[in-house]
Amino acid sequence: MTGIQPSTIDNPDPGSATGLDAFAANPALLPVLQQGARHLIELYDHFPRIARLVASQQKWLLTQAAYALHLQRDPADPLSGITASRLLDNVVEFGAASRNTATAFLAELLAYKLIRDVAVSTSKRSRPMEPTETSHEAMGLWFRGQMRSLDLLDGGDRVVQLAATPEIFHKAQPLAAKWLIADREWREPPVSISTFVWTEYGGLILDDFVARIINPEPVDGLYWVEDLRFAELSSHYSLSRTHVRRLFARAEALGSLGWQDRSATRNRIWATAAFIEDYKRWQSIKFCALDRAYHEALRLIKTAAQPPDRR
Repeated sequence: MTGIQPSTIDNPDPGSATGLDAFAANPALLPVLQQGARHLIELYDHFPRIARLVASQQKWLLTQAAYALHLQRDPADPLSGITASRLLDNVVEFGAASRNTATAFLAELLAYKLIRDVAVSTSKRSRPMEPTETSHEAMGLWFRGQMRSLDLLDGGDRVVQLAATPEIFHKAQPLAAKWLIADREWREPPVSISTFVWTEYGGLILDDFVARIINPEPVDGLYWVEDLRFAELSSHYSLSRTHVRRLFARAEALGSLGWQDRSATRNRIWATAAFIEDYKRWQSIKFCALDRAYHEALRLIKTAAQPPDRR
């Protein structure tokens, strides 16, 4: 039992502006996001190297784009799948990353053995790559966690369907990645959010912060986090205390959060309702794309299973 009750509101077309509004207004959204954040922290603890690599918005976009290229690989074409040129084409078009950043990111994935060269390739013009088993496992668990969050929001059975038909993941992830990379609102979140997620490892810290909120509704316009220590965050995520302190200082300068008491015995932090609403709406963009991709994957699988019309 999760303790989170699915919302009774109807979600319209998840790809529409109305669908986004419905997700953002869902009364179950914040508890679901907190549970999702805790799941991401668990993934970090299991896959720290991967989690650290994708803990900024830019690298998250690059990772999703690269994995989508892998899932769209044509077995009959040894040059298809992940290549530097294809990844560049996917992300540079929308300004998600520069050519140098994308190239350096692939080199980083290779160095940490999260992708590898495709063994059968003999091309001198291109260098196709594929995810390693660790990357497959991490991405699969991430996707399943997102489906679970969607199920909690509307009482759906996506996780059950995914377990019965793994092909859903293979078809849905590239669609969601494509739509999110193309969506400027997702790529470029509000400054209250981007001050975290467009910084190295900032996504980890933001997820951790949201997971610690103790009141599901704002009290006098504020949400509260108690006993958050920079030393604890620094140790858990292997970050310098200076880096963690800098992230919170930027958010404090924006007025997104602040301290009621910074004493050694009490460390109570408030976050404005506007900041949390920004986070909820930004996350709703992702949920819209994933839900739309899930339903499109079901449609594609059903269509492919139907016998051809011989009329």
